[in-house]
Amino acid sequence: MSDVKLIMSWDILPGREEDYFEFHIRKFVPAMEKLGLALSEAWLTVYGEQPRLLAEAKISSLASAREVLDSIGWGDLGDQMEDMVENFEYKVVPARSGFQL
Repeated sequence: MSDVKLIMSWDILPGREEDYFEFHIRKFVPAMEKLGLALSEAWLTVYGEQPRLLAEAKISSLASAREVLDSIGWGDLGDQMEDMVENFEYKVVPARSGFQL
């Protein structure tokens, strides 16, 4: 398998929006880049019954994705998000162009 996408979704806890968005810019994005993940798309749901945030990162291979997801850095990032988000989910899928769920 060649390029894959890590597709992530989550909801921001009520009252934590300001903290979350500051974290996202100052820590989340740099941490993803440090892990070798190239964030390619992000969506904020403003209406409807979908996760509040959807984001995807491109990864060169399934093996690389597994390495990242098993890393201490990935675990640390999850720990930092714990008190600001809920319903965090992710999956790895074969990369296609455009929006993927």
